[in-house]
Amino acid sequence: MKRFLETGNFAITEGAILAGCRFFCGYPITPATELAEAMSMRLPQVGGVYLQAEDECAAMHLCIGASLGGMKSMTATSGPGFILYADPYGWALGCETPMVVMNSGRVGPVSGITGAPGQGEFYLTRYPTQGGNFETITLAPNSAQECMKIIVEAFYLSERLRMPVTVLGDQLLTDGMEDISVPENDGEMKEMGFRVWPRSYHKGPDFYPSIDSLDIPPVQMGYNTGALCSDWTPTVEGYDIEEVEEHHRHAYRLIYKVRNNRNLFSELYEKKFMDDDPDLVVVSFGTPSRVVNTAVDRARSQGLKVGALRLINLWPFPDELFTRKTKYLSVELNWDGQLVREIQRAVPKDATVNFLGTCGDLPTIPDLIENFEKILKNQPLERKGWVLEAW
Repeated sequence: MKRFLETGNFAITEGAILAGCRFFCGYPITPATELAEAMSMRLPQVGGVYLQAEDECAAMHLCIGASLGGMKSMTATSGPGFILYADPYGWALGCETPMVVMNSGRVGPVSGITGAPGQGEFYLTRYPTQGGNFETITLAPNSAQECMKIIVEAFYLSERLRMPVTVLGDQLLTDGMEDISVPENDGEMKEMGFRVWPRSYHKGPDFYPSIDSLDIPPVQMGYNTGALCSDWTPTVEGYDIEEVEEHHRHAYRLIYKVRNNRNLFSELYEKKFMDDDPDLVVVSFGTPSRVVNTAVDRARSQGLKVGALRLINLWPFPDELFTRKTKYLSVELNWDGQLVREIQRAVPKDATVNFLGTCGDLPTIPDLIENFEKILKNQPLERKGWVLEAW
């Protein structure tokens, strides 16, 4: 095991290589540029390929091509670039092409502030392309070390479910420096909980079967299997067809191969003080969850019956974690409230849901505890100047 004082971008790079990634293509954008730089240095050292594309759309299309050629592939961007993935993301979903997409969130909308963290793409990672009739998987780490593990996990899931998987981070995660341990052999990877799935190829002829089974190898070109790949509705053999029944068969697989195999990733969450029926559950993901955990610890020391729930698997949304009839508070790095809307949908009708959002900076522990107390006393939350949004 080697230890480094390094950034999340370094950890993501090392995790991708450990998972077997051998192709990276991207376009420079803060705060994901350093990840591309790290990939440009590391991939040639392990026999991989790095390319810089003319834009984000081309970058993801090139990753799809590399995956269809048999290479585990990855791209990375931030919010303004992620929206440009809409076309290739649809291709990757519809053609069932394994790859990993890293989104390091910053303040929006549009270009916003390049050097400030944000969580504005929560819903965009669920609906990254047009047309509907698909499921997506989004994972959210909260530290540089966990970035490495989650990237490895994303490749694992993308291979077993043959689909793109998004990892949603933020500027603090990717640019911040922390103590990072990098495993040097399979034993150490297993000890750290890393799961790796090897790439194989589909021998046909039923390249797109209408079933929800795991571990059907992805379509790959160049093996004389007669494999076909298109963004049109396919028959099971991969031929384009304009029949609604065939489209229903295809959409069934795109949706239910994820929904019916959620046991692969449904345990990706963390809870704190949730076993004594807390009066308030504070929900968060990513970097804010670290501040939330500290605030909840201090609130407990002050006698407040507060628990914390950190989501790692964001999509499909884990409705099963929100069955308590209690008070909830969603803490997010945005002012419009996104995660909170899913919590409102998932909780029992007698539960109450509040929101606390900051934009470009983390909430402070005193602000969090102050709002914990207000919620527990049934007092309304209020916006604090231009610093904090709460309701």
